[in-house]
Amino acid sequence: MHTSLFTITTLGTGAALPARGRFPTSQLVNIHDNYYLVDCGEGTQERLRAVGFNFQRIGHIFISHLHGDHYLGLLGLISSMHLMGRQTPLHVYGPPELKPIIDLQLRASGTYLRYPLHVRSIEPTSGEVIHTDAHVTVSTLALRHRIPCTGFVFREQPGQRRLRTERVSDIPRFKRAAVKQGEDLEFPDGTRMTNAELTLDPMPARSYAYCSDTAYEPALIPFIQGVGLLYHEATFTTAMAARAKETLHSTAAQAAQLAKEAAVGQLLLGHFSSRYKSADVLLKEALPVFPRTLLSYEGGSFTVGTTQ
Repeated sequence: MHTSLFTITTLGTGAALPARGRFPTSQLVNIHDNYYLVDCGEGTQERLRAVGFNFQRIGHIFISHLHGDHYLGLLGLISSMHLMGRQTPLHVYGPPELKPIIDLQLRASGTYLRYPLHVRSIEPTSGEVIHTDAHVTVSTLALRHRIPCTGFVFREQPGQRRLRTERVSDIPRFKRAAVKQGEDLEFPDGTRMTNAELTLDPMPARSYAYCSDTAYEPALIPFIQGVGLLYHEATFTTAMAARAKETLHSTAAQAAQLAKEAAVGQLLLGHFSSRYKSADVLLKEALPVFPRTLLSYEGGSFTVGTTQ
């Protein structure tokens, strides 16, 4: 069982409008106590405060597209980080038009950031690696929406081999790191223990896919196949399928169908239309298609598992 964290906190679950106690889309991804923000709707910094999180710990922000409910909180967050004395770099990934928008607003307000801000343009293609570090690799998904829209897949980096409990006492402390990396153990008398005798395979790497605004898109399946957790928008019920098709959004049943076809571990629904007083109607529609379905909610925390 994994002991290191890989969690998703859903800060906002509403579609288009902040209504019925739902806020615009934003998620905080925690991988081994390293933090990544996905989308940044209006009020995101307040939602981060509400869950007791110091947003200066965020190093990377991923913006799926330029509809306001997914990015209008970004400038406020960037500004607050500046006013609170941030000095560490911030990396932002988003559509090509995002950097000119940021530059214009900073210039118009006479704001000169105390910290380095790096804005990288991304395109809605599938499978392009846009960020990698010691903990995670982030790649893109080509979503199908009214304007260019990119989803993201977070894949945990493979872990080290695990020491067998019954063998730990045989391994000198200064040799344990090397053994975890795959080395055999040689003793002063010339005897040798193979790495297979000393270790177990690493825990399976975990993965999370984020599909914000999109119509049902089977072309995504090869890129999200078998992820531990899939977040997929579920703006409408099937009764509103015509509206979903018109606006290039998905119904809850369509999200569940994609999860089923991609054989994911769990499905997390979000981006609920304000017409629904309760999102339970969306969950009820998805469950018969894909029983391992959950509803996101404001401030909810969800653990990413494996499908193995």
